[in-house]
Amino acid sequence: MAATTALALSSGHQMPAVGLGVWRMDSPAIRGLIHSALRAGYRHFDCAADYQNEAEVGDALAEAFETGLAKREDLFITTKLWNSDHGHVVEACKDSLKKLRLDYLDLYLIHFPVATKHTGVGTTASALGDDGVLDIDTTISLETTWHAMEDLVSMGLVRSIGISNYDIFLTRDCLAYAKIKPAVNQIETHPYFQRDSLVKFCQKHGICVTAHTPLGGSTANTEWFGSVSCLDDPVIKSLAEKYSKTPAQLVLRWGLQRNTVVIPKTSKVERLEENFEVFDFDISGEDMEKIKALDRNYRTNQPAKFWGIDLYA
Repeated sequence: MAATTALALSSGHQMPAVGLGVWRMDSPAIRGLIHSALRAGYRHFDCAADYQNEAEVGDALAEAFETGLAKREDLFITTKLWNSDHGHVVEACKDSLKKLRLDYLDLYLIHFPVATKHTGVGTTASALGDDGVLDIDTTISLETTWHAMEDLVSMGLVRSIGISNYDIFLTRDCLAYAKIKPAVNQIETHPYFQRDSLVKFCQKHGICVTAHTPLGGSTANTEWFGSVSCLDDPVIKSLAEKYSKTPAQLVLRWGLQRNTVVIPKTSKVERLEENFEVFDFDISGEDMEKIKALDRNYRTNQPAKFWGIDLYA
């Protein structure tokens, strides 16, 4: 099955199917990584206020525009509203735009479907209560937050808006109250956490699914969450050999063939190039089924570690 290099969003815009996630990229390394990514062909960058590196990304992009390495209109830049700013959507978006040194965002996402105690626009510390549990704000509904997101589109600050880490119930609810439908739902999904029902529900209703953690977290999530990566799976390894590709390339290709957008994160230049070289082969239907059989319903990204509460419980 052929995978496209870009997916059409319900907003009428195109989203490149492979992007670079900048979560946990060390600030000093960002400039070189973004410029290397642009040279390797990347045009889609996935940022967030919570990653605390929007300003460094903005500097790297500004330099790329000045030197002619890239044009703004050719790039797709995503960033995300943090939990503590649900009551301050316009200010938070403007703060991100200022740090990123951009006039508009291609995509702005609600990072998590939960509002938490406001700590000041653009500050993304997760305030914990005296009990060590995340200080959740029960006065702001996700519907209110969504309507503020819609205002960003009419203001010309954002081209497409979407959601992240929403399940079927929350996604369905958003479709019911939305004047502008969410263009994207960004979720953790990989061969060990396939979430076929959620992926199919979103796609059926015109919501593009972006796979964060598309390699199952690999080394980064093993370090933070003690998780196991699907890249070490014997089935993945043997299939990768069959196609003369690396396990990472095989898994990213699997994601593309599910019609999802993949945003692998790496801090190694050679991996940047490797992760982008996924458009020159097709995984057969039979082998797609072999990968489908690996599902473990295994989430690797566990913010409960920092929040003292499992929001997915």
